[in-house]
Order: sequence, then C-alpha cells, then structure tokens
Amino acid sequence: MDLRRKPRIAESVIQGFLFLCGAISILTTLGIVYILGRESLLFFANEEVNLLKFFGGTEWQPTIGRFGIWPLVTATLMASLIAMAVALPIGLCVAIYLSEYAPQRTRSILKPILEVLAGIPTVVYGYFALTFMTPLLRGIFGRELVEIYNTASAGIVIGILVIPLVSSMSEDALSAVPGSLRQASYGLGATRLETSVRIVLPAALSGVAAAFIVAISRAIGETMIVAIAAGAGPNFTFSPFRAAETMTGHIVRISGGDLSYDSIDYNSIFAIGLLLFLLTLSLNVLSQWIVRRFREEYE
Repeated sequence: MDLRRKPRIAESVIQGFLFLCGAISILTTLGIVYILGRESLLFFANEEVNLLKFFGGTEWQPTIGRFGIWPLVTATLMASLIAMAVALPIGLCVAIYLSEYAPQRTRSILKPILEVLAGIPTVVYGYFALTFMTPLLRGIFGRELVEIYNTASAGIVIGILVIPLVSSMSEDALSAVPGSLRQASYGLGATRLETSVRIVLPAALSGVAAAFIVAISRAIGETMIVAIAAGAGPNFTFSPFRAAETMTGHIVRISGGDLSYDSIDYNSIFAIGLLLFLLTLSLNVLSQWIVRRFREEYE
C-alpha cells in the first residue's frame, strides 16, 4: 500500500492563486503609499511650505502661498460628525430590530432593501442632498441661515448612505451572540428590550464598535456627495449651514482643472490624500484594537 503523499495539482493551483491575490492587494497598498509619500515630499520640499504652515494655518490657497489645511479638515470632520449623528443611532436601531425583533419574513424583505440603498451611486445622493435636503433645511431654519451649499445637507445624506453599512455589520455582530444568553435572560424574567440592550448589545460591543469606526472611515472618504452639495472653495467655519470644502471635495475640484505636472497645486493633492490615508488608517487600526480588546468568546 502506497502511503506517500500524492500531489494535488488543483489544490496547489488554487492555493497559488489565493496567494497571488493577497500579494497583489499588499503590493497595491504599498504602491499607493509610495506614490502618496513621494509626491507629498515634493510638496513639502517647496521652500514656501513647512509643517508649521500646513498644520498651523487656517487658510488654504496654495497658489498665493497659504497652506493651512484646517479649513479642509474642519469641513471634513464636520460633515462626518453630522453623518455619524444620523447613521449610528438609526443603523444600530435597525440592527437590533433585525436581530432581535423582526420575524424571518420581515428580515428577508428589509435586508435586500438596505442593500439596494447601499448600491445607489453616490452622485445620485449628491444631487438628492442639493435638490431635496438643502431646500428642506432652508425651509426649516430659514434661507438667511442656510446657504444653498452647506455641510449639513451633505452630512445628513452621507449618514443615510452609511446606514446600511452600520446596520449590516452591527446585525452580524448581534446575531453572532449565542442564543443561550438570550434564553438565560428571558428565564430570569427580562423583557426583550432589556435582553437586547443589557445582554446582547454589550456582548457584541466589539463588533458594533468596529462597525461604527468603519462607518466613520467611509464617511471621511466620501467624495461625490460633498463635492456636489457641500460647496466649492476652502472656508474655515464651524457653522454646518455654510458652504465649506472638504478634503475629498477639494481634490475632485482642482484635479478636474488644467493642472500642470509638478506644480504646487498638483503636489498639494497628494499631501491632502496622504493626510486622508493616515486618518482612515488610524481609524482602521483603532477598530482592530477594539475588536481584540473587547472581543467576547463563547464556548
């Protein structure tokens, strides 16, 4: 009887293909980081630019020597915070309903609807923010207060865009909690709401927190909605009802013009892109830490 290991060609091919896919993903990420870093160094190598001006100024006009990044950063963070104020509570409530309350038939209807919501092109969301949400806000708060282009309408619509991401990831985390915890809670006389909020949600805290952080990263990186509805032109303001340009919106606007290669405006795009990359990378690292720190394992 031959007990020697026989070669499995098909399995080796599949293993090699999977390794190739992983290697391509890693190399692509490294290539993006290399390009961003190289072009950003060209920007900071300019004698007019330094880190003090970049992080200490409040006016962004590279063509006239103004390199303060904070107008773009504050607009980005303001739109993202508004989006999270919309997406996180609604998405979590949807997830709790789907996981703990909805019967199977209702869940089979609502889940595809959420997936369709996530599949709508973001440019459609952008015009929805401009033509529906902005007039609605102007009707509520007044035309004198709310400008036609504003970060509030863009942030609200970004929140609507992110709701499926939050609800889907949170629902997966809640559904992964063992049913024995629910049954034990019911056996002690707890209601369904008490079980959902005090037992299931804390047990799925790591997954829910990771969903929140991924959603924040998605909101920070959103482009078309803010490019259409938030306004054009850097504006250092903390009012959500005024026009302000985000980092992604600024990249879209100036890269669509006639920029000469190696100009200061051209190199500034990569400096902004590198800052965006570092923001989202930090959030992803934080997400992984939270998952490892608060993860619950059940036998």
